[in-house]
Amino acid sequence: MMAARRRREDAPAHYELRLYVAGSTLKSRTAFENLERICEERLPGRCHIQVVDLLKNPRSAKDDQIVAVPTVVRKAPPFSKRVIGDMSNADRVISGLDLTGRKPGWI
Repeated sequence: MMAARRRREDAPAHYELRLYVAGSTLKSRTAFENLERICEERLPGRCHIQVVDLLKNPRSAKDDQIVAVPTVVRKAPPFSKRVIGDMSNADRVISGLDLTGRKPGWI
């Protein structure tokens, strides 16, 4: 069982991120570009960013309890995490979303 546990903890994770924005503003575009750059540098080929425009889909904010934009929510791997802002502070985004590149270990 220890070998299976070790393999799971060391396996690379695939990240599903949802970026909530309000229209195509400079702040929204900057947040997407910064997040995309972080993913390409830190998790090449292992990150998918879904952009949700709350001006077009206002009900989408309810599911993830969005109160400010731009906000990015990590949907996978499990346990949801979020960061609010333009994603310009890469260390804050990496830490806040726990973008370690490894799947969460077993407890």
